[in-house]
Amino acid sequence: MVDISHGLHARPAAKLVGLVRSFDVQVSVTNLTTGKGPVDAGSLSRVATLNARQGHHLRFDANGPQAADVLDAISQLAARHFDEGAAPTGTAPAETTPSRTANGSGLDLAIGPALLAAAEVDLAGYEPGEADDERERSQRARGKAAEDLRDLRKRTAELVGPAEASIFDAHLALLDDEAVLAEVAQAITAGASAPEAWRATYDELAKVFAELEDAYQRERAQDVRSVRDRILSNLANPGVTTAEPDPGGDTDAHILVVPELDAGTAASIDAQRVAGIAVRAAGMTGHGVIVARSRGIPLIAGIGVIGITPGALVAFDAREGTFLVEPDASTREAFTATIKARVAERETALAEADRPAVSRDGQTVHVMANVGSVEDARTAFGADGSGLIRTEVLFGDRREAPGVDEQVAAYGEIAKALGGRPITIRTWDVGGDKPLAFLPLPAEANPFLGERGLRVFRDRPELFRDQLRAVREIAGETPTRVMFPMVTTLDEVRWAVAELDALGPRPDGLGVGIMVEVPAAALRIASLAAGLDFVSIGTNDLTQYTTAADRGNGAVAQLADGLDPAVLRLIDHVVRNVPAGVAVAVCGDLASDPAAAVLLAALGVRELSAIGPQIPAVKARLRQSDLTTINTAEVLSQPSSAAVRAFSAGW
Repeated sequence: MVDISHGLHARPAAKLVGLVRSFDVQVSVTNLTTGKGPVDAGSLSRVATLNARQGHHLRFDANGPQAADVLDAISQLAARHFDEGAAPTGTAPAETTPSRTANGSGLDLAIGPALLAAAEVDLAGYEPGEADDERERSQRARGKAAEDLRDLRKRTAELVGPAEASIFDAHLALLDDEAVLAEVAQAITAGASAPEAWRATYDELAKVFAELEDAYQRERAQDVRSVRDRILSNLANPGVTTAEPDPGGDTDAHILVVPELDAGTAASIDAQRVAGIAVRAAGMTGHGVIVARSRGIPLIAGIGVIGITPGALVAFDAREGTFLVEPDASTREAFTATIKARVAERETALAEADRPAVSRDGQTVHVMANVGSVEDARTAFGADGSGLIRTEVLFGDRREAPGVDEQVAAYGEIAKALGGRPITIRTWDVGGDKPLAFLPLPAEANPFLGERGLRVFRDRPELFRDQLRAVREIAGETPTRVMFPMVTTLDEVRWAVAELDALGPRPDGLGVGIMVEVPAAALRIASLAAGLDFVSIGTNDLTQYTTAADRGNGAVAQLADGLDPAVLRLIDHVVRNVPAGVAVAVCGDLASDPAAAVLLAALGVRELSAIGPQIPAVKARLRQSDLTTINTAEVLSQPSSAAVRAFSAGW
């Protein structure tokens, strides 16, 4: 059985392939769970087609003089979890754990040489030859790529660590994949040039990865494209070594320029070597963007497809929405001065982070932390508690559902890291783009509109009840609230509350609330929130559902803007129509934007839950604001999110 997080993804698959190739034997593998296969276990591309996920059962068949030996070796590799190890509870899997530093500068601007990701290789000057010439060029390009990858692996192991270095084993396996080599050779024989043959073969393989069910495995299509571009670069510029970002040393940190930002990349990049990230696609609510900002890495999105050469000096100011390529000397000086001012601003905010956020007109706003791990809680400087514990992230690496005692221990660690301040536990928010390994769900045509959050557990109540038991227990030790996600109807609220109360009288001080993430919930908030203690508005999903724009889809992500007046009107409706005594919080990404936080407070929101690195800045901005001077009616009447930003520029 495959018992590693994210299944047989690129790195463990490469280990399997390497092991099989070390024996004089032919090995096939079949996915018994899905019925896919058999395929050649010595081909990474063929193993990928199995879509072997966590919990799937595989059967290996061997034929040759060392058949018994290879099967025994495969059994040992599987018993060692393919040498992946078990990620500790509450942390990311090994392949996505930041290697050297978890946090960036925490600023909203950066400057440095551009490091281009997935840039198109210029093959305009390539002149195809005869088939024999193309085969020779192909072999040389492949050999040079392998040499560069081995050097890169060695340097990465020395300067970063063995786990990160082993990622390049998968790249090397792709270069040595017999199925891939056969397709390339066949294409060249049929008349294709070497670049055409490699591009077509790897593009087809990337498509295979991109269509896998597991989101993490789908992201491995980037590995395929990376190897493709390495070979194409060698074909376009034979003898020229492809420049690699140095993972260590004292050189200037780069600005990573990417078409889109996936969560795996955002979690794994070295924040000491990447000063900032510039995303060509628009949208600030995708998971990759959220992860990067949670790590305090400066980021700007929506820069578009503009000409940037590798190593060109670029600078951006996300607060002002500016992105510059090769700024002149006076502009660089001004930008450097702005950085110094923002650093001083941040240092002041950090020094005063523990002070309450009280506006100039005397309104207190509690600024809490969004938490997905104990480390998030430890680094949430100035947090008044946690307004959101993402339990599906906290236990997302688990192969089996955590027991009640284990959940209580994890929640207790978070509470301790927050100094005993209040915590808000969101029950399992599974479904859509957030699968849980220990709770497989059937495939849906549109998972964002299917079984998500609370909906999942109406027919699967046991996991939900265990979590409620843990919530009740931790509530006896620290101030605790429980929050039910993806609520749409009053019947759902009544069911969840009944499940909680069926376990016995509520502990003293246990608060109960719901998330407001869909327009229907916002519009009927008066009835949904009756009898509750609080509601928390999840602006990421509320924006997505209001604007009918998938925040992870670069083509429409610019529409998914939390400052869209339609979204703001729904927030205003919630604040004005909740029953008396029901507190209103915001735990979506909008609460992490200092200027937006002031607007939310002016609308009447009195609790914001932000990403850790932004808490000091949010509190500082609130202290500087007079909420009585903000004409919220005029804000809500603006025609677009851009107009809202322009209107609020002076806050």
